[in-house]
Amino acid sequence: MKLDKGLVGGSTVLLVLTLLAEKDYYGYEIIKTLEERSDKTFQFKEGSLYPVLHRLENDGFVKSYRQKSENGKERKYYCITPSGQEQLSEERQQWRIFSSAVNKVAMGSELSLA
Repeated sequence: MKLDKGLVGGSTVLLVLTLLAEKDYYGYEIIKTLEERSDKTFQFKEGSLYPVLHRLENDGFVKSYRQKSENGKERKYYCITPSGQEQLSEERQQWRIFSSAVNKVAMGSELSLA
C-alpha cells in the first residue's frame, strides 16, 4: 500500500535525524537505508530528500562535508549537530504524542481490547 505523501512528509525530519544520530550518511545512502528499514514503505526520491537536508542544514540541525568514499568517489556527507540532537528529542516526543492520539481515535475500542 502506498502511503499518503502528507503522512510521510510529516515524519521526514524525524526519520532523517534518527539515521544521522547513528552515523554520518550521504544522501543516496539515506534513501536506501530508509527504504530497507521500512520494508519499502519509505521510498524517497532525491528531489524530495535533498530539500529536507538543506533545510536541516540551514536550521543548524545538520552539517555537511565532502569526503572520498571507499570507491574513491567524493560524496557529500551529513552529520547531526548538538542542536540537531535536541531537535531529534523534540521530534520523538511530538511523534509519541501524535501517534498515541491518532491510535486512540483511529483504533477506538480495538485498543481497549488489546
